[in-house]
Amino acid sequence: MLNELVQKAIKGDGDSFYELIQIKKEHIYKIAYSYVHNQEDALDVVHDAVYKAFTAIGSLKNPQYFSTWLTKITINCAIDHLNKTKKVISIEKSELENFPVEENDKEAILDLRQNLEKLDIKYKTVIILRYFEDLTLNEIAATLNLPINTIKAQLYRGLQRLKIQLEEGDAIEK
Repeated sequence: MLNELVQKAIKGDGDSFYELIQIKKEHIYKIAYSYVHNQEDALDVVHDAVYKAFTAIGSLKNPQYFSTWLTKITINCAIDHLNKTKKVISIEKSELENFPVEENDKEAILDLRQNLEKLDIKYKTVIILRYFEDLTLNEIAATLNLPINTIKAQLYRGLQRLKIQLEEGDAIEK
């Protein structure tokens, strides 16, 4: 069914494209939010991504890669948004309050999020896609159009840098 909708959208059927976006809206919102960490900016990113996808849907060669293609557009829009705004990204307190965890764990989650923001965008992207979006390494490689070994290396380096940042934070607190 999804492939049929994609094929119709590629041929210019706006209603089919709308249905596809309705199916994928939560997914692209989650990706956008994982980059910008607030609702308004995430909605702006989603809006930009949907617009770019709508204007470029005719160039999609293989309908089975629609989800990967849309994810990549969303990531690029989120990165563009961050580069344009160049502001400090804050995590909304409501995001932490919704976690059913102990207070100490909430602090750990906040530390993790803050340190994730300090990472180079290539490491941050791979970590978000792997651990927040639960994509496999092969899916990440397809989404980012990079070799699997590059993804593995970026994931390893990103996690190492994140670990160092977290350890440095612990050392400062003691």
